[in-house]
Amino acid sequence: MQVSLLEWAITVGVTVAVLLFDVVVVARRPHEPTIKECATYLGIYVGFAIAFGIWVAIFHNTSGPDGDYGLQFFAGWLTEYSLSVDNLFIFLIIMASFNVPRKFQQEALLVGIILALIFRGIFIALGAVAIDQFSWIFYAFGAFLLYTAIKLVRDTDHDDDAENGVVRFARRYFNTTDEWLGLKMFVKKNGKTFITPMFLVILSLGTTDLLFALDSIPAIYGLTSEPYLVFTANVFALMGLRQLYFLLGDLLKRLIYLSQGLAFLLAFIGVKLVLHALHENEVPFINGGEAVGVPEISTVLSLGVLVATLTITAAVSLVVSARREKAA
Repeated sequence: MQVSLLEWAITVGVTVAVLLFDVVVVARRPHEPTIKECATYLGIYVGFAIAFGIWVAIFHNTSGPDGDYGLQFFAGWLTEYSLSVDNLFIFLIIMASFNVPRKFQQEALLVGIILALIFRGIFIALGAVAIDQFSWIFYAFGAFLLYTAIKLVRDTDHDDDAENGVVRFARRYFNTTDEWLGLKMFVKKNGKTFITPMFLVILSLGTTDLLFALDSIPAIYGLTSEPYLVFTANVFALMGLRQLYFLLGDLLKRLIYLSQGLAFLLAFIGVKLVLHALHENEVPFINGGEAVGVPEISTVLSLGVLVATLTITAAVSLVVSARREKAA
């Protein structure tokens, strides 16, 4: 895929502009957004993503080794969006665990999303370098996704305790205060420096983002090997995440089979990566370093499986959770 320096510059520039807009809006007027406000912004961001995918399909209408570039973007965007929704569930647990005041949750979420974008940007670059230098990396990516899928199936219940090892370390070795001061992370009292609850929340969000980046980047590289599409799919998936958090609210807790659906998707993409690795094999102890004649999963089939899995997962989750609530 031939992406000019101008396209990269415009893409990064627009991303920074959107983030700055969010920073200015949140910093000036921290509040709990209304459903109308969330729906409006989310609709705009989703519209931008769809428009961008159509633009890619029209102006980059050639096909790469993974198929049509427009379809690659939509498949990657849907994958990252679905993983981001699971990420939102963890964000809900973190907010509840630390009792973050509703008016400060926007600020915390924005920082968490910026951290997620930074971590994913780093892993995208590392993944691109690894793919370019090491042909066997697809085996590693595929194995990691299969391992993650198995882990999700075995542990579908999210931990209600947001205090991971890093947060517990901070609590143990630093002075802490229970006073909320917006995004302020440090405060001085009687000549001593204390860390605020917001510092612990951001620390928890950051470590969570790091773990999710480890899952999401191999997953999207299983759908497209183009760094530009990987980056833009992640950007568009994260853009409306803050609004989606407030818009869905308790609905996220009703997506009881989300982890199983994501586990299936990760396993599917893991198998796709292994098949691709076998098809492009250069590892000497597999088939003498020669390519293995295995079928490859097309982008069209991948996109169909993604849409079907997400639709069935959401529908079954809502029906079953509604029946459980009615029975209770």
